[in-house]
Amino acid sequence: MTTTLAGGRAARRQTTRRIRPRRSPAALLLLAVWAGAAAVLWLWWHTTPAIADDTGRILGAGRITGLLAGYLMALVVLQVARVPALERRVGSDRVARWHAMTGRYTLSLVVAHVLLTMWGYARQAGRSPVGILAQTAESIDRLPDLGKAAVGTGLFLVIGLTSAGPVRRRLPYDAWYHLHLLTYAAVYLTFWHQISTGNDFAVEPAARTFWYGLYGTVTALVVWYRVLTPVRLNLRHRLRVAAVVEEAPGIVSVLIGGRRLHRMGAEAGQFFRWRFLAPGLRFSSHPYSLSAAPRPDTLRITVKANGDHSARLRELAPGTRVWAEGPYGALTARRRSRGKVLLVAGGVGITPMRALFETLPGAAGDLTLLYRAGTTRDLALWDELAAIAKERGARLMYAVNSPDGERPDISARTLRQKIPDLDRHDVFLCGPPGFARSVYEALRGAGVPARRIHHESFEM
Repeated sequence: MTTTLAGGRAARRQTTRRIRPRRSPAALLLLAVWAGAAAVLWLWWHTTPAIADDTGRILGAGRITGLLAGYLMALVVLQVARVPALERRVGSDRVARWHAMTGRYTLSLVVAHVLLTMWGYARQAGRSPVGILAQTAESIDRLPDLGKAAVGTGLFLVIGLTSAGPVRRRLPYDAWYHLHLLTYAAVYLTFWHQISTGNDFAVEPAARTFWYGLYGTVTALVVWYRVLTPVRLNLRHRLRVAAVVEEAPGIVSVLIGGRRLHRMGAEAGQFFRWRFLAPGLRFSSHPYSLSAAPRPDTLRITVKANGDHSARLRELAPGTRVWAEGPYGALTARRRSRGKVLLVAGGVGITPMRALFETLPGAAGDLTLLYRAGTTRDLALWDELAAIAKERGARLMYAVNSPDGERPDISARTLRQKIPDLDRHDVFLCGPPGFARSVYEALRGAGVPARRIHHESFEM
């Protein structure tokens, strides 16, 4: 059984009004980040006296690594504040990669700061390098706020360890997610010693004001977008499960009802973070894409059972309260720059592609959808896709394994054979990471410029 949601023409009209192709602000944001780092370096240089010996050099290195670590801590939190300018224009997956990279740099700088500073203090006290541990214990006992900073540093180490690839892959998503929330506590605990023991802020009141302003702004953005905005959204729209329908083996659609849902600002291709207030699910929040264009009274997600959370969605009862955060993501019609579009979906990556297939404006022959699945039984939402293709004069293709298990050839050569003018298309791509990488390489080999291959990964 499949669900069918009507209203494609109205959704296309709404999408047409929203299409305003814009450049990503990523370059400007990176320029601002580097400008901030340059300002931190200038502050260190401005407040650092002449260095006469090795001890001074070690302590100077400890100070600059500490300042840069403090600056990056603010950026780490900013990158998870769900600021719409980042989430919807840069893209959630790209921001997540920035967050992971910034976190690694921050942890490295924090460790370097602690080791260099304690080494410098140990040299001043006449201790050998092996006396760093004793010097650390003495400094924690003697210096203001350093005890809190030590706890915060320990939390950073735990977060860094659990975010490392081999550990992350073995941890349940919910455990990793809740451990990651300790980042806020770690930043709070390490902030105060920067002000109370940092020489740079003691001798330069303007720098202290800037530091308070930086952290205060980031805190305000987190409170606004991670707390107040979701509360307002859910109080206003009153989301509840309307129905759960099996679409294919292991794949279900969850229809979610509510009030004035068309005013949520969601677009085809975007996703929400969903929390279902049912036993065993209420403490879990997971990202799932919309699998149909938003309707005034209905949203729909389609989910494959890949873990405990997704597998239990089939058990949801109608009327279950739903808590949503979003919409997020930049895989929308706003990225389109050409008249012709190819949509490529792998597995459950069909969900945002199905919504875009329905809503992207185009004349007959402008849209093509290629759907990769293991077998024809795994082609979720196929009846809907076929109906949309027939109504719109669009082209619908699938690629499944042969009866003996041989995988289909999705290469630059076969893509050019199927779509001779592929290099003049925009391409929207969604699927598992390995599939997405191979298709991306095939598209590049077929002559599609990288700037016209639009992809977001929701492996968060």
